Amino acid sequence: MSIEFGKTLSVRRTPIPGLVVLDLPVHGDARGWFKENWQRAKMTAAGIDLPDFGPVQNNISFNDAVGTTRGIHAEPWDKYVSVATGRIFGAWVDLREGDTFGAVFTTELDPSSAIFVPRGVGNSYQTLEPDTAYTYLVNDHWSPDATYTFLNLADETASIDWPIPLDEVEISAKDKEHPRLADVVPMPPKKMLITGANGQLGRALRAEFGDHPWIEYASREDLDLTAPGLDAARRWRDYGTIINSAAYTSVDQAETPEGRRDAWSANVTAVAALARVATANGITLVHVSSDYVFDGDKTGPYTSDDVASPLGVYGQTKAAGDAIVSVVPRHYIVRTSWVIGDGRNFVRTMAGLAERGVDPKVVDDQTGRLTLASDVASRIAHLLRSGAPIGVHNVTSGGEPASWYDVAREVFRLTGHDPDRVSGVSTDDYFAAADGPVSRRPRNSVLETADPGATWQQRLAEYLSS
Repeated sequence: MSIEFGKTLSVRRTPIPGLVVLDLPVHGDARGWFKENWQRAKMTAAGIDLPDFGPVQNNISFNDAVGTTRGIHAEPWDKYVSVATGRIFGAWVDLREGDTFGAVFTTELDPSSAIFVPRGVGNSYQTLEPDTAYTYLVNDHWSPDATYTFLNLADETASIDWPIPLDEVEISAKDKEHPRLADVVPMPPKKMLITGANGQLGRALRAEFGDHPWIEYASREDLDLTAPGLDAARRWRDYGTIINSAAYTSVDQAETPEGRRDAWSANVTAVAALARVATANGITLVHVSSDYVFDGDKTGPYTSDDVASPLGVYGQTKAAGDAIVSVVPRHYIVRTSWVIGDGRNFVRTMAGLAERGVDPKVVDDQTGRLTLASDVASRIAHLLRSGAPIGVHNVTSGGEPASWYDVAREVFRLTGHDPDRVSGVSTDDYFAAADGPVSRRPRNSVLETADPGATWQQRLAEYLSS
């Protein structure tokens, strides 16, 4: 066997998304050779398509004879295959749902090359030399409940040009019985859990992602995130994403002893439990944050890099949740402000007052921008589908910042009522006669966002007309 020594570590893309071939540096002399079979830092830095997939098991397949052929099997986990000795011909077929279903890639592998096979891509190997052994790392343990997808080695649609004809090689009886491509049920994506399903954002997320067998919408009644045993509540290795839209949002009630406990439970304890689960199982955690993590004293908009400085209990719990999520290896913190969606909110309240002939006094010294829940949901979907960089992403509508007073006037105007019926009042005067505890609010809630899109006035008009 001739091995090419001294290659430069590099990653080569293939026609199958996520399936990448690696050229490995092999160092050899008269005594033999050495290579770094999997070197996490170097290899994940070598190509954007090679993830830090978190292997948990190392397996070895040994083959006595030339022509031993295995597959085509698509497993519900990622695997990294590297030849230890000998040489193999490999064939890979995309068996995942999507536009590339049925796409085929073939190549030869020897100890100087390896391949990363993403979940749902069928893989098959034919040995080209005797005593061939290859190793593969996987990021999940075998389970009797795991769902595989199989394809017949001789499928006419795939048209794999096997170096050694299949009628001349050793194939298991089971592999011969697998279905043709036309009869294969594509492997669905990893599961997605969306918490807070009954809230404004939860309903918007359902509208964005739809109802599918692999998407789970959970309310507190379905899944208590603060209950003991969350780690065992699901087979978390089957999940690829958790979107946490559940939160305690009663800003003033959070200042009471009972409200403080509830806020910390929902916004911190529950988030910590999700972060633990996500970290342990390689799950992407999407967490929704708030403008209330800031004190509002800054001149100009808050950026994704600004340090939290919350004023009240609610803001403190949201800031604590953000800090916890920030250490999850795969995370998005989606920070937004003044969210309106399907349910009770400031805009619906103003529209109702206008219709009933009530002339409200509205705070005029708090500044920000409205954000539609549907826009937050759409942005979350974009982050996940595009593989955007992890970290904090601000999401609001565009346009010049405005006060709640300005928003109320616009609601009156858009609903056919006189905006002059709305009068402005300072925050301090508005809450001066409050019966219970009042949380301090940030006066500046303006967030800097990279893609603001339509102005808040345009989005408000669309919202009221829907």
